[in-house]
Amino acid sequence: MVSNDLLKTYCLRLGDNALILGHRLSEWCGHGPILEEDIALSNMALDLVGQSRGFLSYASLLEAKGNTEDDLAYLRDARSYTNCMMVELPNGDFAFTMMRSFLYSVFAYLNFRNLVSSKDETISGLAEKSLKEITYHYRHCADWVIRMGDGTDESHQRAQLALDELWSYVDELFEMNEADALLIKEGIAFDLKSIRPEWDKLVNEVISKAKLIKPSENIYKSTGGMNGIHTEHLGFLLAEMQFMQRSYPGAKW
Repeated sequence: MVSNDLLKTYCLRLGDNALILGHRLSEWCGHGPILEEDIALSNMALDLVGQSRGFLSYASLLEAKGNTEDDLAYLRDARSYTNCMMVELPNGDFAFTMMRSFLYSVFAYLNFRNLVSSKDETISGLAEKSLKEITYHYRHCADWVIRMGDGTDESHQRAQLALDELWSYVDELFEMNEADALLIKEGIAFDLKSIRPEWDKLVNEVISKAKLIKPSENIYKSTGGMNGIHTEHLGFLLAEMQFMQRSYPGAKW
């Protein structure tokens, strides 16, 4: 029997990934390279925040302490967040943002596709809803990676640099702990390592079409997000994201 605390921890991780990346993409609002892409990035940000609301809301119910998804989003400190480091990195240029969203959305696509079969009905339902959105994200970002990689000399250089910088954060997407093992045993979660081969296949196909070079595997691998170990960037992001709630506790619109 899986405890509510284990389920809550698992949902927090899913919610935190979506929330932090959603906030990062929202920073592009009004700054996109073209109007159409400005709208697309804003819509992707809204999708991710919506996904986060679902998982954080479920986590708050499992916690049963009277908190809401807002409390979990805006009143935790950086060490309490369990998102992977990749999603908290600064946006950088447009190439970096698109490459990061591409690498993450391929993972999320495969993750939610499997979680649709979760024995936890709430997680299954949230995964099914999220899958429709993340499929668009994956295809949209893949198109941009190909356009930039197989574009001008400058766009190719920027895309390659983004891929090189982000590659050290890839392995963390597939990390698991003892809680995952128990959830897998009960059919609630699944072995993330089982989707790594397909992730590699989908990513390699796009990298090849973009005429980019896959980085070496013999590089430093960043890790620790699920244990509350983060880059310095998360603290600054939360200071901005949580300003209203912390400055005006309990404020209502």
